[in-house]
Amino acid sequence: METVEELEKTLTTIIWVASALHAAVNFGQYPYAGYIPNRPTITRRFIPEEGSQEFSQMVENPDLFFLGTINNRFQTTLGIALIEILSRHSTDEVYLGQRATSEWSEDERVTEAFKRFGTKLKEIEKNISERNQDAELKNRSGPAQIPYTLLYPNTSDLSHEGGLTGKGIPNSVSI
Repeated sequence: METVEELEKTLTTIIWVASALHAAVNFGQYPYAGYIPNRPTITRRFIPEEGSQEFSQMVENPDLFFLGTINNRFQTTLGIALIEILSRHSTDEVYLGQRATSEWSEDERVTEAFKRFGTKLKEIEKNISERNQDAELKNRSGPAQIPYTLLYPNTSDLSHEGGLTGKGIPNSVSI
């Protein structure tokens, strides 16, 4: 790296990957993948050749054929449990823009910059909430009326609710 701008770009990429990108990919898994037919973790059979007896069975009853290709009950239970564990926020989660303790820095410039960052994250929260309420933005709610929350920072939440919230960008990632 030769310039401050290159350092800034590198640090921004690291922070993005280790926080918001990870949160969007990780904490959004359960609502979709927690129902195994949506995303089976294993398929035990190939798609049959057209004209074969297996192909006829598949055409006759595709649901039964599909169920015969995916995980058994034990594997399904393990898969759901794993996805649920990976998608849960801890009750002691510290979100981006928060600190577990106020004594993390004595440098006033750093704490002021961190406050500005937290304010910006709260503005993003407000923007996402407003967009979720806008009926003109059908991609935000759709027919199921499910609000978009994957990149909702959750900086303003101090409740330590935890669980399968589908929102919140942790201050750190542990895998």
